[in-house]
Amino acid sequence: MGTDFRIARWLIEPGLNTVSRNGTTVHLEPKVMEVLVCLAQHAGEPVSKEELLQTVWPNTFVTDDVLKRSISELRRVFEDDVRESRIIQTIPKRGYRLLVAVEPVIGAKRLSPGLRGQESTTVGRDWRRLALVSGGVAALLLILLAAFYVSSSGRVFGKNADLQIRSIAVLPLQNLSGDPSQEYFSDGMTDALITDLAQIGSMKVISRTSSMQYKQTRMSLPEIARELKVDGIVEGSIQRSGDRIRITAQLIHGPSDRHLWANTYEGDVADTFGLERSVTQDIARQVQTRLMPRAQTEATQPGPTNSKALDAYLQGNYHLQRYGRGGGVEEMKKASDFFQQAIDADPKFAPAYFGLAYAHDALPLVSREDSAIARKAEETGLTLDPDSPQGQTIRAGNEWRHLDWSGAEKEFRRVLALNPNNAAAHDDFCELLGEMGHLDEALNECQIAQELDPNNDHLASILYKRGDYEHAISILQLMNERHSDDAALHYLLFECYVKTRKDEDAVAELERTLTLYEFSDAAARIHHAFSSSGFRAAMLQWGKEIEKAQESKQVYMPVNIADAYAVLGQNDRAFYWLDQAVEHRDAIAVGIPATFLRTDPMLESLRSDPRFKDLMHRIGLPP
Repeated sequence: MGTDFRIARWLIEPGLNTVSRNGTTVHLEPKVMEVLVCLAQHAGEPVSKEELLQTVWPNTFVTDDVLKRSISELRRVFEDDVRESRIIQTIPKRGYRLLVAVEPVIGAKRLSPGLRGQESTTVGRDWRRLALVSGGVAALLLILLAAFYVSSSGRVFGKNADLQIRSIAVLPLQNLSGDPSQEYFSDGMTDALITDLAQIGSMKVISRTSSMQYKQTRMSLPEIARELKVDGIVEGSIQRSGDRIRITAQLIHGPSDRHLWANTYEGDVADTFGLERSVTQDIARQVQTRLMPRAQTEATQPGPTNSKALDAYLQGNYHLQRYGRGGGVEEMKKASDFFQQAIDADPKFAPAYFGLAYAHDALPLVSREDSAIARKAEETGLTLDPDSPQGQTIRAGNEWRHLDWSGAEKEFRRVLALNPNNAAAHDDFCELLGEMGHLDEALNECQIAQELDPNNDHLASILYKRGDYEHAISILQLMNERHSDDAALHYLLFECYVKTRKDEDAVAELERTLTLYEFSDAAARIHHAFSSSGFRAAMLQWGKEIEKAQESKQVYMPVNIADAYAVLGQNDRAFYWLDQAVEHRDAIAVGIPATFLRTDPMLESLRSDPRFKDLMHRIGLPP
C-alpha cells in the first residue's frame, strides 16, 4: 500500500512517513510506518510476528522487542490503550491486528499546512476541476510543496517551520539489540551525541548527567522539556547486530511534542562514530534553520580505527558512569582495564588515554603508581589530540594542580570559549574563581553550570563558601531527595549544618555520609559519641575516625581532619594536617583538596593565624 489512506480520523501518508489529524502532523520512523502499512494491508486480520518481521526487516536479524517498540509507538500516535485496544489489538503469542477499517485516499491533494488532517479531495468531479487549473496556479502548488521539504531526510510541516530551537536535550538512546548487556553501547552513543552537539556554539545543550536520568522514564516529552527548560528534544534508538549498526534519531519540539525531523543511519560498527557525527550534523542543520546567527557545527569526537577499540572504550565509559552513580571501586578498576584494552587495540585513540587517566585519578586513595599512570596517560592523550575538549579540560586541571592559578584561569576560559555547553568545566572554573577571590564571577559560572545540568547540584558549594548557608541548605535538601545515595551532597549538608549550629542535623548527615562510603562502623561510633557526650565529642570522634582510616591507607583526607579540629578549636592539630595537605597535595582524591583552603568556611577560625597566611603563600594565593 504505497498510496495515502485513512484510519478513523487519521490521514496516513507512507511516502512522507507522516500521520496527521486536526492540523497536527507526527513523523514516524520509516520502519514504524512499514509496520503500520503491513497491518493496514491486512486490516481486520491477524498478522503474525514472523510475517511482520520478515516484511519490514527482510534479511536482517532483529528481536521481537524491536517490533514491540514499533507497535508501542503506533499506539502512542493513535492514542490507543493496550488494555482496551481500539486501533491495534495484540493477539497473545501470535501477532497483531488492525481493528479499524482502512479507507484509501486516491488522488489526494497535498493540503496547505492549516488544512492538513481535514477531508481530502478524492476521485470524481474534483480531480477534473483540478485538471482545468491554469499552469500558473499548478506551478504555485508545486512551489508550495517544495517549500515544505526541509531536507532529503526529514520534513517539517505547518507551524513546525516556525518553531525555534535555542536549547536541546538528548534523551538516552534506546537499546534495540534485545540484549541488556549492550546498554553500554547505547549509553556511549548517547554520550558521544551530547558531546558533539554541545559544540554548537549558538545553542544550549543539557549535560549528559541530567539527560541520562530520563532513561526509561514515563514522563511525557512536554514534561521533560518543561523540567529541563529546553525547546528541542532528541530521542532515538540504536541497534547492533554483529558488525552492523543502525541509529535512528528524531528531533522534537518539546513544549508542543511536534516532530520536526527524523532519519535512520546504517553502517559498520567500526564506523559508529562516523554515523554518530552524521546524526549530529543533520540535527545541527535542522537547528540552523531556526537559529540566528547560524550555529557552529563542527564535531571533534574522534573515532578509533577498529571495532575492538570502540567496544572497549564504550565499556570503559559505562563503568565510569556506574562508579559516578554510587558504584564501588571495582567499577573504576573495570573501567581502567577496558580503557587499557582500547589503547592496546588502537594506540592512537586519544579519548581512551583520557579515560584511563581519570580512572586512576579519581580513586578514593590515589597511590604514587596511580598518579604516574594518570600523568603519563594525560600526556599521551594531549600529544595525540591537543585540541580535544577532554584534553583541554585536563590541561586546565593540570595547571591548577601545579598551582599556576593564572595559567589555569586562561585554560578554563579557552575551554569554555570553544565549548560553552561544558557544565563540568563551568563548575570547575567556578571553584577556581572562588579560590582566587572572584566570588561574584564564580557564582555566575556555577549558575551557568546549573542551567546546563539542572538535575544535579552546582550551586550549593559556592553559596556555602559565600556564607549563604540557608540557601545552600535548601538546595541540598532538594537534591538529596533526588539523589539520596550521593555521599558528597550529604557531606556538604553536614558542613552547612555545622556552620548554622544545627548540631543534631549535622551529625545525622555525617553518619549518612560515612554509611554511604561504607564506613558504617565509624558512623555508629560517632552516633554513640553524640548520644552520650554531645556535639564536641562527635567531632572529636570524627577526627579520630579519619586519622584511623588514613593509617590503614583507606583514604587520604588531611583537610577534612583539619576541619574537624578547627571546629573544636584545636588549632595546632588542625595546622599539622593542613601542612600535610599542602605537602602531599597530589595524593588527595576524595577529600577536600589543598587548593580549596582559602574559602573553606570550616577553617574560618584559623585565618587570622600567621600560619594560615604562610599556607596561602605556599599555594600561591593571597591570604
